Amino acid sequence: MEAIDGFVYAEPDKQHKLRTTYTPNFLGLSQFDGAWGGTLLGEGIVIGVIDTGIHASHPSFNDSMMPPPPLKWRGRCRSSGFACNNKIVGAMGFLNGTRAPATDDDGHGTHVASTAAGNFVDDAEVLGTAKGVASGMAPRAHLAIYKVCFQDGCSGSDIYAAIDQAIKDGVDVLSMSISGAPDATFYQDPVAIGSLAAVEKGIFPCAAAGNNGPKIHTVNHDAPWVLAVGASSTDRRIGATVKLGNGMELEGESAFQPSSFDSTTLLPLVFPGMYGDLNASYCLKGSLDYIDVYTKVVLCWSGAIKDTEKGEVVYAAGGAAMIVMNLPRQGYTIFSEAHILPAAHVSFVDGMMIRDYVYFNSAPTATIVFHGTEFGVRPSPAVAAFSSRGPALMNGGILKPDVLAPGVNILAAWPFDVGPNPSALATKTFNFESGTSMATPHVSGIVALIKNVHPNWSPAVIQSAIITSAKDLDLDGNIIVDGNSNNTADIFATGAGQVNPAGALDPGLVYDRSPSNYIGYLCGIGYNDTEVTMMARQRVRCSGVKAIGAAQLNYPSISATLNSSMQSLTFERTVTNMGKASEVYLSRIREPIGVRVDLSTYQLKFSRVGQQRSFTVRLSMQGSHGSLASARGKLEWVSKDHVVASPIAISFT
Repeated sequence: MEAIDGFVYAEPDKQHKLRTTYTPNFLGLSQFDGAWGGTLLGEGIVIGVIDTGIHASHPSFNDSMMPPPPLKWRGRCRSSGFACNNKIVGAMGFLNGTRAPATDDDGHGTHVASTAAGNFVDDAEVLGTAKGVASGMAPRAHLAIYKVCFQDGCSGSDIYAAIDQAIKDGVDVLSMSISGAPDATFYQDPVAIGSLAAVEKGIFPCAAAGNNGPKIHTVNHDAPWVLAVGASSTDRRIGATVKLGNGMELEGESAFQPSSFDSTTLLPLVFPGMYGDLNASYCLKGSLDYIDVYTKVVLCWSGAIKDTEKGEVVYAAGGAAMIVMNLPRQGYTIFSEAHILPAAHVSFVDGMMIRDYVYFNSAPTATIVFHGTEFGVRPSPAVAAFSSRGPALMNGGILKPDVLAPGVNILAAWPFDVGPNPSALATKTFNFESGTSMATPHVSGIVALIKNVHPNWSPAVIQSAIITSAKDLDLDGNIIVDGNSNNTADIFATGAGQVNPAGALDPGLVYDRSPSNYIGYLCGIGYNDTEVTMMARQRVRCSGVKAIGAAQLNYPSISATLNSSMQSLTFERTVTNMGKASEVYLSRIREPIGVRVDLSTYQLKFSRVGQQRSFTVRLSMQGSHGSLASARGKLEWVSKDHVVASPIAISFT
């Protein structure tokens, strides 16, 4: 291949992993008021979903009230098994360089697609819980489906092919809930390379930040032209309280809440792993064969296999109910899953209390009390414990993830029945799923709403609008907490904060960039000519390009590493007025601990839409930061009508 004219680079193919009724309302969207007003619900926008395909016959993808696809659309149904309609306007599968059906046999892609743009479905629920009207973020947007993920994963070559096809077809947004590697160079990440090509065509790329939290340096898809989305919780809980024989009550969750279960009767409680059998601790298949769990409540560690599979093991062994307890890294993030027997999922701290109760009592007992759907849970939103964290390893220090979106216990379309005695295929099933995979399509749908109102906005402008309008405070006005610890979250977990659709539709000021700036950026952070050529897909010589360091890229957030040898850094920024023609902004600064923030100007005046103003931000070490590894701050430009917020992230080394 190297002998072929025009050849640049080849690498071995790699496999990548996959990473509602309520969330539109939780994010301020409504059929009658809120941010949906004036957006036409995303009508005329095509969202390309690169995933496991779709269960096209689900009512979420009914094309009732849907207009035909826009005239610019060039895609079509290239998949056997179902016909496209005005909701699903394109479908194609890619498997090892060959065509494949786009039918979803996993569920992930169906869930993601309906979260982004599912149509309104009445009486949605999961085993009788969370009843309501289900819809995606942009229920009138069109969907183009590109299946690249199969039983063995998602191959890089198929991801490249799908993005290439989506660009040719004319999608407006790319939604990619696919894993990456935090230590991968940009030219080793098909999402990064494909997204750069998409951005050059005005297509907005959205990708999952990854599910490897709470470890730091685990964020995926950290290229500045990709919006990386972390996961947060909502204030809804499908309550299942564990009641112990000593009177202690611990709050958990479960989607399966059978009315036939007698919650008034305490049953014997057993922890199969108390004698050191690791497999039994996780309730793995075969591990309970010689342990008496008959008619008992069984305590199992989460992890190793799906928690619903643990329920199958416990049920087969004669267990009456199950308690799933989080591992330490899972913290306080718990899940409402469709179990096949009475169950409750509890946090790590509560799980330890239950385990200790078993250890120190000769005849421990427990029961589970079901409460159905509850709202007003606090703290909310919180960063999901599993959501991958920065600082990013490969992008020169730009803050990632960019924002958070709901990604815990998200109700959306599902191809199969769930819970006890499921049938193979279902017509109107919904299911709860969790992950940054679920957070990503929330933002993809919001982008569709923005593009509907502002069709001429570039991907960089939309990215800026989303980042600078995000909320870093929870519903009670406190800085968002970390679901791993319930302490204040690090800025490298939250990014700018929770996505805010209403604010993103009217951001006031934006930090714009040209796609050509990314070539200078790649040269500026140390990629050589060959590597930049790989990503740019055209011959590039960095000696002939103005290098742009990460600090000078005009990104909406500010991120710096300070230490004894690098005690100050200066950032150049330019904002463009997208608000009122005549508007005056004053600065408001929240300095990070141990850091001084100075601006070249503390006031920005505008007299017309589209006018630009530039300023510099100087960050300097000041005082002590103690033992802190990082610190958060914020620069806000405040007018009578807008607050434009740039998060400031500091790493101390």
